[in-house]
Amino acid sequence: MKVALVHDWLTGNRGGEKVLLELVRLFPAAPIFTLFHFPGALPEEIERRDIRTSPLQRLVSKGRDYRKLLPLFLPAAETWDLAGFDLVLSSSHCVAKNARKGPVAIHVCYCHTPVRYLHDQLDEYLREKGPLTRFAARAVRAPLRAWDVSTVPRVDAFLANSENVRERIARLYGRPSTVVAPPADTDFYTPSEGAERVRSGLLVVSALAPYKRIDDAVRVANAADLPLTIAGFGPEEGRLRSLARGKVRFAGTPRDEELRELYRTAEAVLMPGEEDFGIVPVEAQACGTPVIALGRGGARETVVDGVTGVLYDQAGPEGLRAAIDRFRTVRFNSAALRENALRFSRDRFRSNLLKSLRSALVEGGRRDLADAIPSDEG
Repeated sequence: MKVALVHDWLTGNRGGEKVLLELVRLFPAAPIFTLFHFPGALPEEIERRDIRTSPLQRLVSKGRDYRKLLPLFLPAAETWDLAGFDLVLSSSHCVAKNARKGPVAIHVCYCHTPVRYLHDQLDEYLREKGPLTRFAARAVRAPLRAWDVSTVPRVDAFLANSENVRERIARLYGRPSTVVAPPADTDFYTPSEGAERVRSGLLVVSALAPYKRIDDAVRVANAADLPLTIAGFGPEEGRLRSLARGKVRFAGTPRDEELRELYRTAEAVLMPGEEDFGIVPVEAQACGTPVIALGRGGARETVVDGVTGVLYDQAGPEGLRAAIDRFRTVRFNSAALRENALRFSRDRFRSNLLKSLRSALVEGGRRDLADAIPSDEG
């Protein structure tokens, strides 16, 4: 069985790339098709694979906001040559699901989200943009959204990363999907051994993008003189740095071991924006660290309010500040945090994914391919 993996772009190691890493391990001979790739940004297991980029590779570079090229993403996705593959497995939050399969191939899409900025989260992306940018974005939105929806029939079966995304796939694309929650490396992200570490300060681990609402955390930390560490990169970094005062510090993109240490020593991890799923809260809980999150989207599936963290309803600095105050009144049990995180282990992801792939292939009339899917034992 010839398998092709398709992923939107390879520019950093976030939740989508952690899913891709597991797909690479399951299908080690499969090439990866992507719009563009910044070498050195991914785990070595991905970097050493056969990575095939689109013509956009010549137009992008680190340090520039490649999202401004969004109108070019859709036509660029048409250039992937997937002829000759039996199974196309896309990992998509933008255009990977648009991949054109061969005539007898099966396309299964692991959907992290329908494109946020084309459907129901555009306003979050434009919160701090000027009037001309807002006007231009809204002008191109309708045709790009129509194009996005028109490519849905290219997918034979959808897998959703959460109940939240399953509902959005049904509402926006009119298609059913099977939920397969993403993997957290709960063998690596663990509480400190021995005596409980002294915890201090709040932590944000995130892409620095507008819809993440990291500025809410910065404003609260500024106003209350709270220590806050921000780990991540993205187009909002300059603006966030200009807002930050006092005890707010930026940690860049930490190595895995450094990130684990940040989790282990933080009082709490903050998630002020709505996430489709959100792997960071799971990694934090695996390290015994509670989460303070906006109670929308994936957070409602990963954080148990009052047990493994605090959820709040009102987006913005005021709601976050009230949630932090409430957090100070709750006692958390590290074992309960860890137990909740184990629901999203890599082993569970692998088992659920393989089962769902086999079902999709059988339903697509390709039992021969279903029989070639590796066993849970790998």
